[in-house]
Amino acid sequence: MLQRKRLTVPVLYFVCKTSADRRFPRVMLAGLLACSLLLVAAPSDAQPALRQVLILQWVDRGDLSIDQFTGNFRVELDKRAQAPVNVVQVVLSPAGFGDGSEQAVVQYIQSIFIDRPKPDLIMTITGPAAAFARKHRQQLFPDVPLLFASVDQRYLSDAPLGDNEIAVAVDNDYPRIVDDMLQLLPQTRQVFMVIGSGAVAQFWRRELEGELGRFHDRLTFVWLDDLSFPEILRRCASLPDNSAIFYVTFGTDAVGAAYADDRVLADLRSAANAPLFAAHSVHMGTGIVGGALLSIEDLSRRTADVAVRLLNGASPKSVNIPTQLPGPPTFDWRELQQWDIPESRLPLGSVVLYRAPSLWSAYRGTVLSAVGVLAVQSLLIVALLYQRRARQRAEIESRRNLALAADASRRQTMSALTNSIAHELGQPLSSMIVNAEALQRMVTADRATSETIEEILSDIQTQAVQARDIIDRHRTMLRSHQLDMQPVDLHVVINDSLALVDHDMKARQIEATVNLSPNRCVISGDQVLLEQVLVNLMMNAMDAVTETPPSRRHITIRSEIRVADVEVSVSDTGTGLPADVIGTLFTPFVTTKSHGIGIGLTIARTIVDAHGGTIDARNNPDGGATFTITLRRSEAHKTVSQVASHSMTSLVDTPRP
Repeated sequence: MLQRKRLTVPVLYFVCKTSADRRFPRVMLAGLLACSLLLVAAPSDAQPALRQVLILQWVDRGDLSIDQFTGNFRVELDKRAQAPVNVVQVVLSPAGFGDGSEQAVVQYIQSIFIDRPKPDLIMTITGPAAAFARKHRQQLFPDVPLLFASVDQRYLSDAPLGDNEIAVAVDNDYPRIVDDMLQLLPQTRQVFMVIGSGAVAQFWRRELEGELGRFHDRLTFVWLDDLSFPEILRRCASLPDNSAIFYVTFGTDAVGAAYADDRVLADLRSAANAPLFAAHSVHMGTGIVGGALLSIEDLSRRTADVAVRLLNGASPKSVNIPTQLPGPPTFDWRELQQWDIPESRLPLGSVVLYRAPSLWSAYRGTVLSAVGVLAVQSLLIVALLYQRRARQRAEIESRRNLALAADASRRQTMSALTNSIAHELGQPLSSMIVNAEALQRMVTADRATSETIEEILSDIQTQAVQARDIIDRHRTMLRSHQLDMQPVDLHVVINDSLALVDHDMKARQIEATVNLSPNRCVISGDQVLLEQVLVNLMMNAMDAVTETPPSRRHITIRSEIRVADVEVSVSDTGTGLPADVIGTLFTPFVTTKSHGIGIGLTIARTIVDAHGGTIDARNNPDGGATFTITLRRSEAHKTVSQVASHSMTSLVDTPRP
């Protein structure tokens, strides 16, 4: 409308101005003027009619059920209405002011609508407001539909609906709350009824005294409407055992003081020594245990649906809505815990609210993250344990293989020294044969004296002992051997090793030079294994000089005794070590020989490591190579030798399969 007026003003101005200037014919001016007047007079089609709803409620704010119902109803009405709705809400009997003059209230309502259209719908909240509207129906718009909201079915039983009336009735089933109370607390003997002293409260006392009569054989009902609120609190603070509290409604106490529900329930919850019960869902969370509660939220939605249908022109008689019953049993988990009520006592199908959040529900993200981290850690630990076990198995297998390889290496070495063994045994055996033949001839010729016989037999015995030692030395080198750490003279080990390769060295025309320290060198070690190392190094040196001229085939064995250790070296005059294998010379299967398998030096290093020593190799400046073994002396490092003994036992003492 405002837009059309704004458009009409310049049009009228244009018509008047052109008329004065006589620029247009009179007929055209008359047409423009008529159009302008039509624009001004035409109503706006975009603005729907405003609907009026008059709400009559008995008490002012403070009753939790009425407050929540009214607030939810207005919200739901705005959602459902297709046209704007103006709600006029009138309190008929404010709490704390008595009943007042009903006629004055009627006149006040009439005055509200003096300068505005009459309401399209009148809605009352609770039974007293419904009774007021019916009583003054002729004065308060008798042709307007009347909706009784949140009215107990007991009221409708006494006063049936009229032609232009409809009700959204509820069934306040207070006895069912008492049934739930007895199921949760079967030992209950007394129920203290907290109820106000106003007209509404007294109505409910009269109703409930009759309805609760069926419990009189089990329960004693104590009504507290004749006490002030402070006295009620003191009474509830010292209730006898097996008691319960039933909150019905309040408003005003015996001395006329008005109290809001939220304060009454909060103070009761704080002071009472017995569990508290009520009948409406709005009381849930204020300290009541629970039960089959009437849902105020559902009631407000159903009432809004009916109101919209009536505003849209539906007849009250055409709308049929059943009475709203209490919902499923609903309980406050915190109160169940407070009064030690097990959940096994709850009615079938109960709903438990305010349950303490579990670790999962409160920290789901954190728990998932922690579980994920733990899962990853567990997988890593399992993988590491698997790898560790696999590595241990591999190490055990490797040690077993090295032990077998050590035996094989010794056997290969002794096989290479077969000629040396035959030569070493041949000398004492030949001497024994010669001496025996000489003794036989002398005995035959009767020329053998006791001195001669004794001398020949002594030579035979000496040669037999020498042959036995040679056999024992080679047999020891050939059989499987377990590490046995004993005090050993390293010079004896060197000499025995030279004896093992002496014949082969002479056969190859190799000259050996032995430079041993004049001092006795005792270490803690295994003589057989140390001989195996030295024999291996000596044979490698012999192989290194085989291709050189006989005049340059030379091997040098030295020992140098220091304060804490002793150093033994084997040098040759061969071609030296290739540069590409020096760093990996002691690695398994690395060899410089065409006929070698590359485990001799690996086994030698293992044996030296087990003795707590070191072995290395280097090329000589004037040609050839030198292998050096460094071992600790037993006097200074006895403890270290014991540790080495244990290590070598684990490396080479594995029994052969």
